[in-house]
Amino acid sequence: MPKLEFFFDCSSPWTYLAFHEVEKLAADTGAELVWRPILVGGVFNAINQGVYEQRANPVPAKARYHAKDLQDWARRGGIAIGMPQVFPVNSVKAMRGCFLALDAGVLPAFARGVFEAYWGELQDISKPEVLDSVVRRVGLEPAAFFDGIEQPETKQRLRDSTEELMARGGFGSPTLFVDGDDMYFGNDRMPLVREALERAQA
Repeated sequence: MPKLEFFFDCSSPWTYLAFHEVEKLAADTGAELVWRPILVGGVFNAINQGVYEQRANPVPAKARYHAKDLQDWARRGGIAIGMPQVFPVNSVKAMRGCFLALDAGVLPAFARGVFEAYWGELQDISKPEVLDSVVRRVGLEPAAFFDGIEQPETKQRLRDSTEELMARGGFGSPTLFVDGDDMYFGNDRMPLVREALERAQA
């Protein structure tokens, strides 16, 4: 069985697109899907600060096309992606929460709820009340959740995952690895990921 690792941060619309496909892709190819929450802001701060320069000084024609491209991909995926008023957003609490959801066996539902709250409903996922709604919908206990995301071990798990991504050559979200060292970046690489998994399965 090939292994597919999915490094992701819910604050990225392109990651939402890939997330929307990755479970089916793993099921279709018989791959073991391994969820790897990260803090993409930590990646940018450490090794990819050019992202901030591009945001501060966008090329107008490229920015217009970028917006169109995102909507084309969203339409293809059958999902709604808007432009939240708060962007970029501090996703650290949500991404720590992914580890608690992972331990409880509800990570896909939790992450989907965070993606939908931010990109579909345009809510600020840094706010506890927004996360509280997602937490309750997936059956987690809010008091335990909000206590858990402040525990040192939970914070360390997110740091470790983020640092591991960079150590393995990653620089953003979504990043996928097939069988350990075959890396792919971006939702538009999903067809290539499928082909890699099919080769591994064969």
